Amino acid sequence: MIKIEHVSKRFRIDGTEVTAVNDVSLTIRTGEIFGIIGFSGAGKSTLVRCLNCLERPDSGSVTIEDTNVTALTGEKLRQCRRQIGMIFQHFNLMPSRTVYENVEMPLKLTALTREQREQKILNLLELVGLADKRNTYPSQLSGGQKQRVAIARALANDPKVLLCDEATSALDPQTTQSILSLLKKVNAKLGITLVVITHQMSVIKEICDRVAVMEKGKIVETGTVTDIFSSPQAQITRNFIDAADNIGNFFELVKSNPEAIGIRPGQSVWFLTYRGQAAGEPLMVELFRRFQVKANIVYGNVDFFKGSVVGKLGVGIDGSPENIAQSKAYLQNHNVHVEVLL
Repeated sequence: MIKIEHVSKRFRIDGTEVTAVNDVSLTIRTGEIFGIIGFSGAGKSTLVRCLNCLERPDSGSVTIEDTNVTALTGEKLRQCRRQIGMIFQHFNLMPSRTVYENVEMPLKLTALTREQREQKILNLLELVGLADKRNTYPSQLSGGQKQRVAIARALANDPKVLLCDEATSALDPQTTQSILSLLKKVNAKLGITLVVITHQMSVIKEICDRVAVMEKGKIVETGTVTDIFSSPQAQITRNFIDAADNIGNFFELVKSNPEAIGIRPGQSVWFLTYRGQAAGEPLMVELFRRFQVKANIVYGNVDFFKGSVVGKLGVGIDGSPENIAQSKAYLQNHNVHVEVLL
């Protein structure tokens, strides 16, 4: 659906040239939910604005389906943008217009009759759960309701792509969950390709199929969400995951105060990562039954993704050196990644 090839974007700030996006190439498949994550200043929002040429790249190209968007200007670019919906962190609703009128705005540029527009707007409001708010003004809505209006408005022109730029950053956790559920529903029901920009790994974990990690304008890692969470390669990716799963505190305690988490002097400490079927197997029980090795669980987390599971355990290990070595080999043979911490 989307092919980004060697895109770069630079700005001049206070006389200094800053490269916001640096030679980025990505392919986003039709109908998937693709996440782009990075800390503030990583260049992710600039990159997503290059997709519809709200920011025109200095070099490189963006192709959506068979159209080179970066080669378009004027009316042809405006027509192309109607196929690319966009929602923002701060909703960008017109405060003087009702919910109905906000959703109607992009439809006024179409050939639809008034009756056709009305039916479409009512269908969209039903889709986003706001059928009873058509005559309400934005000031009377909660943050989550405002974002639902923005989603309905973005869908008005039947886009093939929906760009979501920090769409949940201004929302509380419960409302965030409801908006992510709505976006998944839109993706499944309408088949729209979603590009999700965020700095929250919890959003990536909840909604995305694949993810790209950005740092200083560059893509440092891409992969399926399951691969990224089970085997992150870049340090910034590990930082995101540590923050999302509270793993960093566990690692710090292992180094500085292992007794505080039940690790006895002389014990080995392993950090285990399970994937798929291995996450549901009683492997800790098997270690004792087969090798008389005791595994004291001091940290645990299980993440559920689309069709897959990643489990993580921190364990203190007791047993003879030979049996411990056999236990490690046994786990590795069952597709468990073993990282020895102590």
